Amino acid sequence: MNKILFSAVSKKFVMALAGLFLLLFLPVHLGINLMLLQDDPEPFNKAAHFMATFPLVKVVEILLMLAILIHISYGIFLQVQNWLSRPVRYSVRNKSDTSAFSRFMIWTGGSVLIFLVIHFFNFYFIKLGIVEGDPENFYALAYQLFAIPKYVILYWVCFLLLGFHLYHALQSAFQTLGLANEFWTPVIKAISLIYSIVLPVGFAIIPLVIWLFK
Repeated sequence: MNKILFSAVSKKFVMALAGLFLLLFLPVHLGINLMLLQDDPEPFNKAAHFMATFPLVKVVEILLMLAILIHISYGIFLQVQNWLSRPVRYSVRNKSDTSAFSRFMIWTGGSVLIFLVIHFFNFYFIKLGIVEGDPENFYALAYQLFAIPKYVILYWVCFLLLGFHLYHALQSAFQTLGLANEFWTPVIKAISLIYSIVLPVGFAIIPLVIWLFK
């Protein structure tokens, strides 16, 4: 039983489920962030307050944190396991064996993790009281951060890399769950392409609009 639970196949399966759960949260997060484009800070601050205090949301938050930890730890483990299983690099790589998206998943995922840590320090840790700041006025904090050109550039780069990560991640997750066949593969590819463009562009537009028009 332990061998089954901790096999590479089971890790990929659990990692896929955790990743899909995280992907369900991103549109919700984007919907709330789009409220930053309103001149009135109250809707965004009310939404942020609701997400921080509503009991059911707090349960989902715990599940999200677990999903993040599982997805990251299993992703690192599987990548290291893959590297160790092929310690000698071939002089000529067969490009048909794996896509560029697949080869660089660990690096695009790492960049997203770095941004996630920065995001936690700027917002989530303030909510927890670990970092100084006003948890009732994240609207003003977001505007302060988006007034910093280096932060905006980092924000854009990370969401660009997130798009690359999402494109392969969605396809890989559904393949792991057994939805790789003649009918579902093109459907999943189309969904992956749309999702990996719309979500990052949606997030990236927010600081651009604030920078140009606010």
